[in-house]
Amino acid sequence: MELSGRARAMLRAVAAGRAEVTGGTEPDLYVDGLPCCDRTATHDLVHAGLLRPSQPTSFGLRVCAELTDDGRAALAAS
Repeated sequence: MELSGRARAMLRAVAAGRAEVTGGTEPDLYVDGLPCCDRTATHDLVHAGLLRPSQPTSFGLRVCAELTDDGRAALAAS
């Protein structure tokens, strides 16, 4: 997956522990408590397996986001 500058910034925020994600099939990302403006990029990153909730969650509930191994590799390669 080719990462845009925005997607890289989103992954860096997750890696820094500054991000939360909601539960559900189309999750939302929050950085520093604020909703991320690019919901499509969030959905793409989650569906590509680059980020995920750090623990099981229910629809609409926010939990810390974490990078997957693939997410760390994609960020390192960009």
